[in-house]
Amino acid sequence: MRIRGMTLILKPFGRRTFLAASLAVAAAPALASAQTPMTVYRDAGCGCCLKWAAMAGKAGFTVRVVDQADMQALKRRIGIPEPLWSCHTAMVEGRAVEGHVPFAAIRKMLAMGTKAPRGIAVPGMPVGSPGMEVPDGRREPFDVMAFDQKGTSWRFA
Repeated sequence: MRIRGMTLILKPFGRRTFLAASLAVAAAPALASAQTPMTVYRDAGCGCCLKWAAMAGKAGFTVRVVDQADMQALKRRIGIPEPLWSCHTAMVEGRAVEGHVPFAAIRKMLAMGTKAPRGIAVPGMPVGSPGMEVPDGRREPFDVMAFDQKGTSWRFA
């Protein structure tokens, strides 16, 4: 078979294998652009949570926002250590994301696969963190903390 000056040899594999491989190559861009699902739980009265969720959508996540009546009970059920609590809690691929965590840190956690911590958090609501920007551009220093199932935490990023 000849395609624009190239000769394609189909002898090493059958027609069905060639067609399956062609479909896989054609589907790869669509699969690569699939967004990662994220559920964001928030108190209905909190507006910064919606801003962070909108930013998550722009960062490549498919976001579902759920108004949660008892955020403290949710955080306890998920296993987020109380000193790390913030205003909203997200779940991504079975991992917890507490507060205004930068999206690069979430991607880093997800890339770790089975070695990833139970979750990551930015405690409190630091000025200048994603969703907590101020017009003058001021930023409070903050760390992204990781935590495990036992409640132990450490600096993640």
